Amino acid sequence: MSKSAVSTPNVPINIAREAHQGFSRPGTASAGLLALGIVYGDLGTSPLYTLQTIVHIMGDQFTPEAALGSLSLIFWALIITVSIKYCFIVMHADNQGEGGILALMSLTGADWAGRGRALIVLGLLGAALIYGDGIITPAISVLSAVEGLNVATSMFKPYTMPIALVILAVLFAIQHRGTGVVGKAFGPVMFVWFATIAILGLVGIVHNPHVLVAVNPVYGAQLLMRHGFLGFTVLGGVFLALTGGEALYADMGHIGRNPIRITWYCVVLPALVLNYAGQIGNFLEAPSLEANPFFKLAPNWTIYPLVALATLATVIASQAIITGSFSMTRQAMQLGWFPGVRIRQTSAEEYGQIYVPFVNWSMMALTVALAAGFGSSDRLAGAYGTAVSTTMLLTTALLYHVMRNRWQWTLCQAAAVTGILLAVDLAFFSANLLKIVDGGWIPLTLGGLVFIIMTTWHYGVAAMHRRNAANSQQPSEFFARLRRDNVVRVPGTSVFLTRLGKAIPPVIVNYVKRVGSLHKTVIALTVRFEDVPRVRSGDRVGIEQLDDGFWHVTVHFGFVEIPNLPAVLAQAKKDGVPLLDEANYYIERSDLVSGKHRNPLSRWRVKLFSFMSRNSAHAVDRFKIPSSSLTEIGRRIEL
Repeated sequence: MSKSAVSTPNVPINIAREAHQGFSRPGTASAGLLALGIVYGDLGTSPLYTLQTIVHIMGDQFTPEAALGSLSLIFWALIITVSIKYCFIVMHADNQGEGGILALMSLTGADWAGRGRALIVLGLLGAALIYGDGIITPAISVLSAVEGLNVATSMFKPYTMPIALVILAVLFAIQHRGTGVVGKAFGPVMFVWFATIAILGLVGIVHNPHVLVAVNPVYGAQLLMRHGFLGFTVLGGVFLALTGGEALYADMGHIGRNPIRITWYCVVLPALVLNYAGQIGNFLEAPSLEANPFFKLAPNWTIYPLVALATLATVIASQAIITGSFSMTRQAMQLGWFPGVRIRQTSAEEYGQIYVPFVNWSMMALTVALAAGFGSSDRLAGAYGTAVSTTMLLTTALLYHVMRNRWQWTLCQAAAVTGILLAVDLAFFSANLLKIVDGGWIPLTLGGLVFIIMTTWHYGVAAMHRRNAANSQQPSEFFARLRRDNVVRVPGTSVFLTRLGKAIPPVIVNYVKRVGSLHKTVIALTVRFEDVPRVRSGDRVGIEQLDDGFWHVTVHFGFVEIPNLPAVLAQAKKDGVPLLDEANYYIERSDLVSGKHRNPLSRWRVKLFSFMSRNSAHAVDRFKIPSSSLTEIGRRIEL
């Protein structure tokens, strides 16, 4: 017999989207420094290798006219893609203050089981490709910084790559300590970096002011037309100046929209433009295809401190992409697109400071292998850009649907704006496809593997959910059976974790069959991760009493929140659920095999899902359940 719900929020409850206040906060100086340290590391260190890569592509054809054309393309790429697309348009598409391609995907309103599956595929593929970018950014950034030693002396040339490998290994090895203490120094260091590159660039411009004519887009157009296919290939090098642009949107929830924008327009953009112009001005004054044009700006006596500063800046840039990969993993996992992995909070105050061991060591192995395999930033630049350009293209495609369905733009308005952005994105995307044979296949392959893992996990969880629903019992049938069979109710409280909300799950049904008894207080606990960043505390828990001593509790978390079930149940006790101080937790651990019946998963995907399920993090790790109170019940399931 089902009883009415107690006087607490009923199931289903109305989730109130608690807005993250940070995205609209004013741009203070401290917030600006934070933006410099967290958001702009990748963009800020791109002058180390962008023009060097273009020179490497063009070779002897890198004439003064080609140099001005390259500068013109870089300048307008920064204006259109970063200043207009991301800062002015994309950052309006926030999910309660949170950004990133997964947040953008959720704003489209697409449903995997219904309409809009293609939009979800675009979002997931873009998110997966971020991991591909994440393994190259640290390698190329650190390598390009350390290679500055070769400008001062050739003595370090044999040791450049080993030094870079040591720096990368140390960077990943200290991730478990968290970025709280070191992070406070990130902003000031990056401010010094941007001030330094701006001054160096200004000196180069003073020596050759003619370089400023490159602001005219005609110079860029002439480079593309006069050099034909080679000019098109140069776009792959120009795109390196934009890597890190996606971080503006992805890190919006950590810093806020206004600080990111103000810092870009007032500090980062001027410093980057001055430095790129200074490099070209220096080349026009003394044309040379030797050495890195960035370090050629600096006097010889400044090379060593500049290399040290550049190395610090690249470490900060690498830290940003590593932290972003951790956050992406948590979001994907809690939205049901990634298997459970162990996540450790490294700060009691900042939810964004987390450590994911599996992701960290996997990225370390791949990054070190890339750095050792390619050996130099010149060669590694051939692999850089394919994943990022694809993600930027997918972002624009998703943005169109947000314009039409969320912002209610007319077809003409959305098509006009998206058309311009797509033209730029497609040009860079096509140029970067030329890099596939030179190593661009590496991040694309990694992104494809992550995409397969994400979709396989989602399919598998959905198949398990259907199987559990088929083996569940209706509450009236279950409670009637308890009374008919005189099932003994023993003292204590048992909490059964289940995905089902309307029926009695198999884990409880099978427990009663095997044990022949049931605790006096039973809680069927369902954890739901919403497609919003945070859930208001008042709407956290929904409670329904199904029978004497039998409750169904639904707990709601946002996709950036770290679940703590014991703490939530303590709150539920205040709301009327009669809990003991120490409850016994039960969770089903399934042994998955491929059945003979037809299923949406092919045989190899069933094996992959089974492997991931066996090795995924336990509930004790994900939900902070005391290990001494957790009992796992095994069951064999055919999918």
